[in-house]
Amino acid sequence: MNGPARPDPKLRAAFFARRKWMNRVALALSLVAMIFGVFWLMWILWETLWLGFGGLSLTLFTQSTPPPNDAGGLANALFGSFMMVALATLVGAPIGVLSGVYLAEYHPRGWLAVTVRFVNDLLLSAPSIVIGLFVYAVIVIRFRQFSGWAGAAALSLIVIPVVIRTTENMLALIPSSLREAAYALGAPKWKVIVHVTLNAARAGVVTGILLAVARISGETAPLLFTALNNQFWTSGLSGPTANLPVTIFQFAMSPYENWQQLAWVGVFLITLAVLGLNILARLLSRHK
Repeated sequence: MNGPARPDPKLRAAFFARRKWMNRVALALSLVAMIFGVFWLMWILWETLWLGFGGLSLTLFTQSTPPPNDAGGLANALFGSFMMVALATLVGAPIGVLSGVYLAEYHPRGWLAVTVRFVNDLLLSAPSIVIGLFVYAVIVIRFRQFSGWAGAAALSLIVIPVVIRTTENMLALIPSSLREAAYALGAPKWKVIVHVTLNAARAGVVTGILLAVARISGETAPLLFTALNNQFWTSGLSGPTANLPVTIFQFAMSPYENWQQLAWVGVFLITLAVLGLNILARLLSRHK
């Protein structure tokens, strides 16, 4: 009785040769795409470094934005951005973490969880200008005033969906055996979540918060409709508040050389801050 027929060696050789050729073509296209993207990225970073680094000085952090053709800094814009980003993070991060815990630990397949995930996906994909217009209609028009509080509210709405998605994904990666071991010892559910699952996913949750902060640090569109801008030093958030993204936008569009220089310095500072946050997030995500 004859065994199974063996394939023709020539056909096998032709098949493997075609696969190797297709693999080389795919590899070459991938390398070209990577080089194309990295080229433009490095060009942007080089222009930012070249035009922004030279404008760094002590007055940049001690003086407010100047009038045209005068000396000054970005102290008020930096302070306003820091206040709004910090407030948005303090509001949005706890809401995002608690929502992610509910989606991952309590009723992951319930109708409420499905609805929250759907709405969260919409918020993640929605342009930031839509969120700015929403806060403008809800807060700015109602109170008839631009304010830093409205800007912080808009930024917090951007933080929440990012933190929700990251927290849920990180908690889903925790093995069920850890939860079962804690339940076997008689621990209640809230203690299992706080001391076991959240503790194990701590680095991933913090990474999600840092990535959310990095995203809102350079948002301009929401602040144009909420906080607007202010060229003077203000310690409160009850009125139009100076912020770095809108200052960069306005100064870059101006015909004045000193404003354009300050705009490039602001771009350099935002790029440096976002780069630092991303590096910190990657370092934390590697922590076991």
